[in-house]
Amino acid sequence: MEGVTTRREAMPPWIPRLLVLVVATVLGTLALVWALGQLRSFLLALLLSFFISFALEPGVTFLAKRGWRRGLATGVVFSLALLAGLLFVVVTLPPLVVQMASLASNVPDWLKAGSEFASERFGIAINLSNLSTDVIDLQGTLQKYAGSLATGILGIGGKVLGLVVQLFAMAFFTFYLLADGPRFRRLILSLFRPERQAEVVHIWEIAIQKTGGYVFSRALLAFASSVFTYIALLIIGVPFALALAIWVGVVSQFIPAVGTYLAAVVPVVVALTVSPLTALIVIAVLVVYQQLENLVLAPRITARTMALHPAVAFGAVLVGAALLGAVGALVALPAAAILQAFISTYVERHHVEESDPDQPDTEELAPADSQAEES
Repeated sequence: MEGVTTRREAMPPWIPRLLVLVVATVLGTLALVWALGQLRSFLLALLLSFFISFALEPGVTFLAKRGWRRGLATGVVFSLALLAGLLFVVVTLPPLVVQMASLASNVPDWLKAGSEFASERFGIAINLSNLSTDVIDLQGTLQKYAGSLATGILGIGGKVLGLVVQLFAMAFFTFYLLADGPRFRRLILSLFRPERQAEVVHIWEIAIQKTGGYVFSRALLAFASSVFTYIALLIIGVPFALALAIWVGVVSQFIPAVGTYLAAVVPVVVALTVSPLTALIVIAVLVVYQQLENLVLAPRITARTMALHPAVAFGAVLVGAALLGAVGALVALPAAAILQAFISTYVERHHVEESDPDQPDTEELAPADSQAEES
């Protein structure tokens, strides 16, 4: 017993402190993970606010350098951006709702025509009696959903309130970051030593330049896509050509990776209300323009604003979507461009001397040649 007591008394005093420190670290980490999970929506809204403020900062700076007060310049640029978003919703949403309802009403006629065609051409009899009830239910569901969208109902109860609060928080943070941008930058710089502040300013300017360049290049491509799509849909005879053209231009350019396909679905579906042949023509036109954009327009525009390798861009979108969902996919491209610019600025590169592996090295052959001449 005395030996056991002596061993216990001889325990180093740092062991209990280490155990307490380990337990406190684990509990603190769990609490931090729980807090981040609870604040996920707020943090995503703050991240989007930073992204939007960086995108609008060049416009505010442009007006401020021409004598505008910072607050007034921020109000004008912010109001124009908000007005553009509202116009997009007002112009595109009602026609799309109407066309979805029209599409649902045409489904029975299409099924009947398809049944007659199959019976006449191939001798296949299709019984539509079992499908009639489901089609009517589907039609009613689509019309009811379209009506809810048309009246502006996005949800009920707490979901609507949460969405409104989140949008208001994003607008508030974005306006604050724009209006008090220089003051906020000085606050961030005050956390670093004087010799590091110049580097922080440089990184900050790179972030603003790349984010602004990304939005500017996307806006140019969206404008070109909208104009081409509008003219094409007018010629083809698709209804609501203007609304569909704006939809295609904005969605295809500002939603990474899958935006092109999401944008093409809506005009094709609307074209189906005219005829299946019209829908096929719309698909062909959109495919031709996409190739034109990828080969001619996009390289020329993004070369001056935000040049990213397609593989890097696609990988960045996948990583952003896996980490943060739709918000991560949205901010992935400018974040990748900022990282690329940072690496190109601070990582030293060396020249690579290229040599033809099929040709022998002349320096190695020189001694042998000289020895042959001497002999």
